Amino acid sequence: MPDLLIRDVQSSDRDEWATLYAGYREFYRLDPDSAIVDTVWTWIATGEHTMRGLVAVDARGAVVALANLHTVARPSMGVTALYLDDLFTAPTARGRGAGAALLARAAELAAEGGHALVRWITASDNATARRLYDQHATATSWVTYDMPPVRR
Repeated sequence: MPDLLIRDVQSSDRDEWATLYAGYREFYRLDPDSAIVDTVWTWIATGEHTMRGLVAVDARGAVVALANLHTVARPSMGVTALYLDDLFTAPTARGRGAGAALLARAAELAAEGGHALVRWITASDNATARRLYDQHATATSWVTYDMPPVRR
């Protein structure tokens, strides 16, 4: 994508970021929920939970993709990593390098921060994203589990 700028999220990006994040949620068949979008934006805007937002901006100045990252400890290795929670490109901008550019910036941030790696998950049936990811990273053999909290 010519003239693509990758940068940290700015407060003026809020509306475009929110539209993209809502699209991300829709892609993964999550119910629309503006409160969740607002919460995640607040985390990114304030750095809460070590959240950091990146955006890809095209030559017209439009935000066309986002990446949300945070730092995680890797106790078994005694290191830290960047965890890529979300990566999403507007449908009209797909296939033009925004996702690859955001992954490249995440790798740079990991190096700058002294982190051992960048890690993320994706749906096993997300073939389009996996083709991109396979060009930049190695798929692991780990299986992810989710367990709800239980109050006693």
